Amino acid sequence: MSKTIHVLNGDSTVKILEKSEIKGDIVVWREILCEGPLHKNVGSDEFWLNRYSYFEDELGISKLEYFDKTIKEIVKIEDLSGYNNVVLWFEFDLFCQVNLLALCTYLLGNYVKKAKYYLVCTGYKKGEQELQSLSDYSPLEFKTLFENKIALSKSNLEFAKNCWNIYVENDLNKLKSFDFNKNLKFQYLQLAMDQHLNRFPTENGLNQIENKILEIINSNLFSKNEIVNALLIWQQNETVYGFGDLQYFQYLKKLNTYFSIKDSLYYLNEVGKIVVL
Repeated sequence: MSKTIHVLNGDSTVKILEKSEIKGDIVVWREILCEGPLHKNVGSDEFWLNRYSYFEDELGISKLEYFDKTIKEIVKIEDLSGYNNVVLWFEFDLFCQVNLLALCTYLLGNYVKKAKYYLVCTGYKKGEQELQSLSDYSPLEFKTLFENKIALSKSNLEFAKNCWNIYVENDLNKLKSFDFNKNLKFQYLQLAMDQHLNRFPTENGLNQIENKILEIINSNLFSKNEIVNALLIWQQNETVYGFGDLQYFQYLKKLNTYFSIKDSLYYLNEVGKIVVL
């Protein structure tokens, strides 16, 4: 009997997949590789040490919690010899695309010749103006997504690994010159990498997200949650970052030299005003 394993982009996708009654085992890729220090060798000791440090030092998540929620889950796909089909479920945004590249790199390092690899990646949908996430689909629609999954060859995984290496190097010129559209199986990769380029500093030394945060603060007095909500609305309408509250709270925290807080409301200080004006 053919045995399938699904690697999902997050826990919210699990609920929909289970309701769809699509058969197979489930693994959840619980990482945010669009942020923090990385290593090209996904799954190596150096890779995990980098991620341990980031989660503990920056996010306040202990090594034990990170191990239980992330590493214990990911190592389930270290040996896929018992599976015939490996299906990856991801989305169009930068958050997902970076995780997808790392996952493909990891799978290539543990490649199983007899297994067939597939990708379900949501984005453009007929009749919809906005790009669609997996959470925008019903369990019944998941069956259609599954039926239309894209086959990934070993050379496709190798292309993803090459893209991952370029992303980890994070060299502006290499990122600009590389054709991420070269492999059409990853149709949203160029879009995501173009968005990533906006995270490099602009003339004032801040990137697109940081400048947007100061712009929001300058427009009125806002609480921390209101600033992040404004960023999420901006993201939905104008970007494909795909970040959650956690990432934007981190960006806000790192800009503390540009604003002051009074009665839980943020306003620009003199340094911040100079940057914005």
